Amino acid sequence: MPIRVLLVEDSRIALVILKRILDSSPEIEVVGEARTGLEALKLIPKVEPDVICTDLHMPQMDGLEFTFQVMELYPRPILVISVSVQEDDAKHVFELLEAGAVDIFPKPTAGLAANDELFKEELINKIKILSGVRVFRKKRKSPSQLNNLEADNFYDFVYKSYIKPKIVVIGASTGGPQALKKLLTQLPADFPVPVICVQHICFGFLQGLIDWLATSCRLTIQIAQVGDMPKPGKIYFPAEQLHLELDIWGRFICSDSPPVAGHRPSVTVSFESVAKFYGNATVGILLTGMGRDGADGMQAIAQAGGFTIAQDEATSVVFGMPKEAINLGAAKQILPIEAIAPKLLALLQQTS
Repeated sequence: MPIRVLLVEDSRIALVILKRILDSSPEIEVVGEARTGLEALKLIPKVEPDVICTDLHMPQMDGLEFTFQVMELYPRPILVISVSVQEDDAKHVFELLEAGAVDIFPKPTAGLAANDELFKEELINKIKILSGVRVFRKKRKSPSQLNNLEADNFYDFVYKSYIKPKIVVIGASTGGPQALKKLLTQLPADFPVPVICVQHICFGFLQGLIDWLATSCRLTIQIAQVGDMPKPGKIYFPAEQLHLELDIWGRFICSDSPPVAGHRPSVTVSFESVAKFYGNATVGILLTGMGRDGADGMQAIAQAGGFTIAQDEATSVVFGMPKEAINLGAAKQILPIEAIAPKLLALLQQTS
């Protein structure tokens, strides 16, 4: 059965081009087209799409309100297609992710073209990935309840096996912005170690991600600068399209060396570098994402004696990256996203 796609786009030209691109794939069928969110809402129960692609700025009902309505009435994986270079767009795109959209795909800044082979290939691949995503909501226990369920065993295990951490490294891909927000907003303003985050994200959206996280996070969030030492209480992201590593003195270095597993920045590159410098004082956390980037890096942290956590399948938008790390035996704990920050804080309460 082909993947059923609903296109929501107020530009008639863009709508024609997107349909032409998707029609070129035998695995995808465009089952509906709408020029406003209001029009699209009426179509959903009629055409039953597997994936919805929506623009951001539309008349009558914009992409944000449309996403809220879809997730309340007809939950489906939503791909936001937006021009990435506009600052206001970046802010609103992350509001859409918070509302329930799954991923972002930037329109070319020079405009859409049906013969843009790279755009065509990437868009089709995104839709194939999203067609397997589960977006229905489940009522889960609160973080405090989750923490209490295993607290005694966890403390015994941690105190006997691990030293107090000196750094935390986090990797994420599809579904990562939402997962990062849930995790990072639980960290207190006096968090005692640096945090490095590597998030696969389309070019042009990194600053928007940082600004969006900063509105609800108590820690300072910034792009890592070459030569700086990671400082406690700060969250660092690699610059766009650069690997982030540490030199022999523990200072940040950035590299434009080839992508690893198709990614630059690569989670594995950062994980391995941090493990090499900090050893068993490293905590590695691998969140939701497609592919296997980060799995080998997580294994490097585990082999160095560090503590490793993988997000569980039930709370992952895509259980690719965490699953690969688990299959390697690299994850010391597998936890729902709500429980990761409490476990991290418990780990840091050690006195050794």
